[in-house]
Amino acid sequence: MRIEFVSKNYKLADKLKELIEKKIARFDKYFKKEARAKVVLSQVGSDKYTMEITIDCNSTMVRSEVTTPNMYDNIDLVLPKIESQIRKGRNRIRSKLTTAFDYSDDVIYEVNKEQEDISKGKIVRMKKFELAVISPEDAILEMELLGHSFFIFLNGNTGKVALVYKRDNGDYGLLEPEY
Repeated sequence: MRIEFVSKNYKLADKLKELIEKKIARFDKYFKKEARAKVVLSQVGSDKYTMEITIDCNSTMVRSEVTTPNMYDNIDLVLPKIESQIRKGRNRIRSKLTTAFDYSDDVIYEVNKEQEDISKGKIVRMKKFELAVISPEDAILEMELLGHSFFIFLNGNTGKVALVYKRDNGDYGLLEPEY
């Protein structure tokens, strides 16, 4: 697996880099093809450190982020979260992703996502993503696997951009613009 490191307000020591590379290598067994991992390390304030790991293979992604007072503790917290996401999607979408993953052990689910945190009327974070061409039912599955309240996708039935969301009563909604 190819690993890219990005440091923001944080100096990455060689020892930490080697440890992260070693621990991420255990996820190689889940992928049939070449995967990429992006590790973002940053310091938050004077006493907190954030580690974000995103693993991408053929536009299929899993991602986790943790913040603690110690970057070494972050490794032991973020990797089990990623593995949990892999196991969570194991049986639900096994047949849909056979081209990207090795199913002998586990499966990773496709996650194409956009996340914007809006605070006090300002956009404080923006993410770009590739639209997945899937059905609304599969989009709901992806949304649930991510633990999000919405999911944007390209509706394979209509060819239009669409959004599924979880309603307060537990049902789901589908938004599809007319254009």
